[in-house]
Formats: sequence, C-alpha cells, structure tokens
Amino acid sequence: MSEFLKDNIKEQVRQAFAGLANPVEILYFTSVQACETCQDTRQLLEEVAALSPQISLSIHDLKAEAELARQYRIDKVPAFAVVARDGETLTDTGVQYAGIPSGHEFTTLIQDILLVAGRDSGLKPETRAFLQGLQKPVHLQIFVTPTCPYCPRAVLLAHQMAMENPAMVRAEGIEAMEFQELAESFNVSGVPQTTINSGRGKLVGAQPEASLLAEIRRIAA
Repeated sequence: MSEFLKDNIKEQVRQAFAGLANPVEILYFTSVQACETCQDTRQLLEEVAALSPQISLSIHDLKAEAELARQYRIDKVPAFAVVARDGETLTDTGVQYAGIPSGHEFTTLIQDILLVAGRDSGLKPETRAFLQGLQKPVHLQIFVTPTCPYCPRAVLLAHQMAMENPAMVRAEGIEAMEFQELAESFNVSGVPQTTINSGRGKLVGAQPEASLLAEIRRIAA
C-alpha cells in the first residue's frame, strides 16, 4: 500500500513537531463493519504519528470498546480524539474529528496535535474566563470539506475553546460529505458551519473568536 504523505510533506511536519513540548495520544475509533474511509484514516494517522516520538496512536473499536467511546464521547466512525498524555495518564481535551482529515483538513490534524501538546488554548482572557465558568455543556460540531481553505480556522477555534474546559465543551470537526445525513439534518449548505448544541445556535464561515464566544454565551444563558 502506497503512503499518503510525500517525503517533502513528512519533512515539513517533522520540523513542525520538533518543538512539541508534551506528549500527545491520538485515540482512533474504527469499526469491523463497513466504513469507507476507516482504513485510509488509520493509515494517515499512523504516518503522522510516526513523525514524532511525542505522538502515540491507539486503535479502538467503537462497539467492542463502547465504554471507552462513551468516555471520550465518540459516537461515529472513523473518528479520533487528540488527548494529552502524561506518563500513563490520558486527559480528554474535548478535541475530536470525524472523517478523514484530508486536503485542507490535514492542516487541522497537525494544528490539533500542536495545540494539545502545548497545553494552552491561546484564547483571550475574557474567552477563557467565560468558558471556565460554564454551567451548561456545549457541543460544537464544525462541518467541513477537504477542499475548503477556511475550514481549518473554524475547527481550530472550536478546538481551542474545548481545551479551556473539556468537561463542558466538546468540539467535533466533521467531514460533511462522509456524514452527509448528519450535515443535511442541520441544513448545512456551506462550509465551514459551526452548529451548537444540536442546532440551538449556528455560525457560517470562519468567524472570529468574539463571534463564536457571543453565540455560545447566547446558548448558555
């Protein structure tokens, strides 16, 4: 089987990963049942994980390891969570992606690893304070396509917000064409679209931090 990543891309990613401050684990969930992109997603994640000793990859079956899937709030395949590893301890960050992170979304995968390894959301103080004080859970579903150049910005922002309070915020990048029925159920007609709490809120386009914060405030009020 041929590799997805060309040598020049591998070298660029190695350089990006050279300064990873802390270990990261990718928990990849798949299924023995038919899944069109499961094998390709696994191979891509394996190739990326091989580019740094700070990155580990574990493979899990959604049904056979249902309790683990519930723990990380994974409910579809292929999907993965990027979590913080400290020794044998794994800490959920709320950072998730469903589908294969190909095309422009490959950037999202790399940014997610850098984000979790840094253990810092990089958000503004006002945003951090609000998210840390959340009393109601927030589920961000960011619908994307591989050909959308603006989508990685929207996914990364949602993942930054999850990092601030993963117990209350779950941010899930979703490849819209792979999960077409789900996208249609939320009337996704353009990407990126950020759907909040099953449609209670919605933003279209790669919105700035303040706009997403304002919509979350409205929903959480």
